[in-house]
Amino acid sequence: MKYKSTRTKDSPLLDSAEVILKGIADDGGLFVPETIPKVTLDEIKSLIDKNYCGRAVAMLKKFLTDYDDFELNECVELAYDWFDVESKVPLTILISDEQHKDSPVGVMELYHGVSSAFKDMALQLLPRLMSKALKKVGETKEILILVATSGDTGKAALAGFADVPQTKIMVFYPAEGVSKIQKLQMVTQTGKNVNVTAVQGNFDDCQNGVKEIFANENIRAELDKLNVKLSSANSINWGRLVPQICYYFASYAEFVKSGSIKLGDSINVAVPTGNFGNILAAYYAKKMGVPFKKLICASNINNVLTDFFNTGVYDRNREFHKTITPSMDILISSNLERLLYHETNGDTKRVKNFMQELNTKGKYKIDNSLKKKLDKIFYATYVTEEETTNIIKEIFDNYKYLVDTHTAVAMMSVGKYRRNTHDMSPVLVAATASPFKFTGAVLKALGQPVEGVDDLEQLDNLSFFTKKNVPKNLAALGTAKILHENICNKEDMAQAVLKFAAE
Repeated sequence: MKYKSTRTKDSPLLDSAEVILKGIADDGGLFVPETIPKVTLDEIKSLIDKNYCGRAVAMLKKFLTDYDDFELNECVELAYDWFDVESKVPLTILISDEQHKDSPVGVMELYHGVSSAFKDMALQLLPRLMSKALKKVGETKEILILVATSGDTGKAALAGFADVPQTKIMVFYPAEGVSKIQKLQMVTQTGKNVNVTAVQGNFDDCQNGVKEIFANENIRAELDKLNVKLSSANSINWGRLVPQICYYFASYAEFVKSGSIKLGDSINVAVPTGNFGNILAAYYAKKMGVPFKKLICASNINNVLTDFFNTGVYDRNREFHKTITPSMDILISSNLERLLYHETNGDTKRVKNFMQELNTKGKYKIDNSLKKKLDKIFYATYVTEEETTNIIKEIFDNYKYLVDTHTAVAMMSVGKYRRNTHDMSPVLVAATASPFKFTGAVLKALGQPVEGVDDLEQLDNLSFFTKKNVPKNLAALGTAKILHENICNKEDMAQAVLKFAAE
């Protein structure tokens, strides 16, 4: 399997090891597979009796063809060994009543890793793939991983890359744009090769700053003098995206194994969506052969994606809202570029023009024929803060099942989709974070007091009220030492990178 850029028709074809190390193409585009492999129902059937690691390796082999079976098995086993449940990605089946037993909701719990969020699924695997890639391509330079995070990616990437030989990792996060628990997870991270820096701005400022650093030839030249090369652990890196494809295959197989659906049954998928990487992985799984019908793109009130799918206009020129779903507080969904590439049949010129218009004007518009293609695949809606709060309580009252704010957005979107379309097909919902990462909002939704209660105390309060255990990694934050207190303006991110690279 070879990979090329979304922005240049005759871009060089690279192996997966090369694109995992580069992160982003030299022309600023994103790497995409030259072809999307097909998977038969018989192959999906063969996943049913495998454990999660076996299912993941089977799908990784489709894309990472320059890695052998032993390498992939080793990477996967090391990545998921320290998850806090044996199944790695449990599937909880919710059925509202006997009348709707043919309309189950399967909740795919992606948050049982070190950061208690779905980013662990990819960011515990990426460092292992990258270590193998360094040897494969004979790279001798140190790799500096740059990450912009809206909350969850940061901790997952830091934990994955901490003390990995021949790497450094630097994470930028919006100073006022993450929860206290998310911040504590990052600023207490140990490791001789890690740096955590707050940025005076929002997530889009962090993400744009990182992209500009990657595109700046002068900075690359300065880093070259230090024998350092840049790479990314954001979902713009193909090595971040491909592990996410795996859990859609694994969870469909688990849905079948549960007896709630039969092999070959079509189901819908609902994903709380910010940067578009997670739902793009569902798109790849659908294109490969998983019987997914509609992909429900669930947004918060920063509803730039909802407007895009419903109008054909992507317009980031709008008010930015800080919400109780901070990982979705995003106005530039980078991975949408990959979708546009595939659905324009690889028209790199059009994709490049879209991205240039977004950069210069803050908006672009797709034509009606492309919009109609996307309409067949996606259903987009958004959820208000009040609706998010209400559905958390409703789910807990009805099922004694606890969801975080982001997962609540997806659950509410399922209800909106079903009411508007009358399609009661089974649904797979991506549960992207532990409810204990957003204790204030979840407690408030459940009618419990939060004013004047510290975030760490809220962990215990939520556990006591719901009879659910606090994840061990979050429980340990109360006694963890603050190790990173760096802060910079968005204009100074490049200098911060050069300073850290020289250390």
